[in-house]
Amino acid sequence: MTTSFIHNAVLLQESIDALAINPDGIYLDGTFGRGGHSQQILNALSAKGRLIALDRDPQAIASAERFADDPRFSIHHVTFSQLSDVAEELQLVGKIDGILLDLGVSSPQLDDAERGFSFMRTGPLDMRMDTSKGLSAAQWLAKADEQDITQVIKELGEEKFGKRIAHGIVNARAIAPIETTTQLAAIIDEAVPVKDKFKHPATRSFQAIRMYINSELDEIRSALKAALTTLSPGGRLAVISFHSLEDRIVKRFVREQSKGLNVPHGMPIFQSEIDAAKALKAIGKAIMPSPSELKQNVRSRSAVLRVAEKL
Repeated sequence: MTTSFIHNAVLLQESIDALAINPDGIYLDGTFGRGGHSQQILNALSAKGRLIALDRDPQAIASAERFADDPRFSIHHVTFSQLSDVAEELQLVGKIDGILLDLGVSSPQLDDAERGFSFMRTGPLDMRMDTSKGLSAAQWLAKADEQDITQVIKELGEEKFGKRIAHGIVNARAIAPIETTTQLAAIIDEAVPVKDKFKHPATRSFQAIRMYINSELDEIRSALKAALTTLSPGGRLAVISFHSLEDRIVKRFVREQSKGLNVPHGMPIFQSEIDAAKALKAIGKAIMPSPSELKQNVRSRSAVLRVAEKL
């Protein structure tokens, strides 16, 4: 029997509004998930419109079957960093009217113990978004150097006890393989000397290991660059982040692509030449979930939506 896990698309209406959808346009949902955003985009499209969806998760690809009879829709089993490759294959480079990226991990991934993302449920320590390739978290932790584990947990998890946690992991694996989520959570719990009463001790470490296993920050950097070449002039880029490191990358990218040529002060160059090098302009300020959304979906609390338009 197949278990169905509910996913509430975060900042749903805000992200759809941000795309300023042209009913006859071509749009790309780089993180299909369970299709919440895709469904709303399709609702806004005419019979001439088109939606291309991407996802690296085989379960997400399978869930897109309900759209199989919609000729406006297609889905591709790739990471969102490959969006320009898909656009090139479809001969749509520079013709996409809007791209939506909903970063991070989805509720179905967290809620399914077999995926190994959550320390709250016992399951195999996997954490791969694409279960068809790459090392699982258990495989990486079994062989990684203590220094590498420390670096991942401190930098990606912003965990001040990263060194203690890594030392605890290395000591524990010398006794027995670390194969389940609750095993790892217990090791981290024991290693952390000071507990945060509002947050489980394993929260940051699990997040960090997941981000490393899936190369999430590199994926974001590559996807943002790919979006520039894929969007049409006037096309919108909407990105929902759930982590400060993710949002920092998006914010910096938009800022850098919005400022034009970086020339030394006093160099004889026209302002028009500086402006001509601008690739994007930011649209409005960062958008956060409304109080009503926060009340309905606590997982939306860290979400930030940033929007830019290609010049």
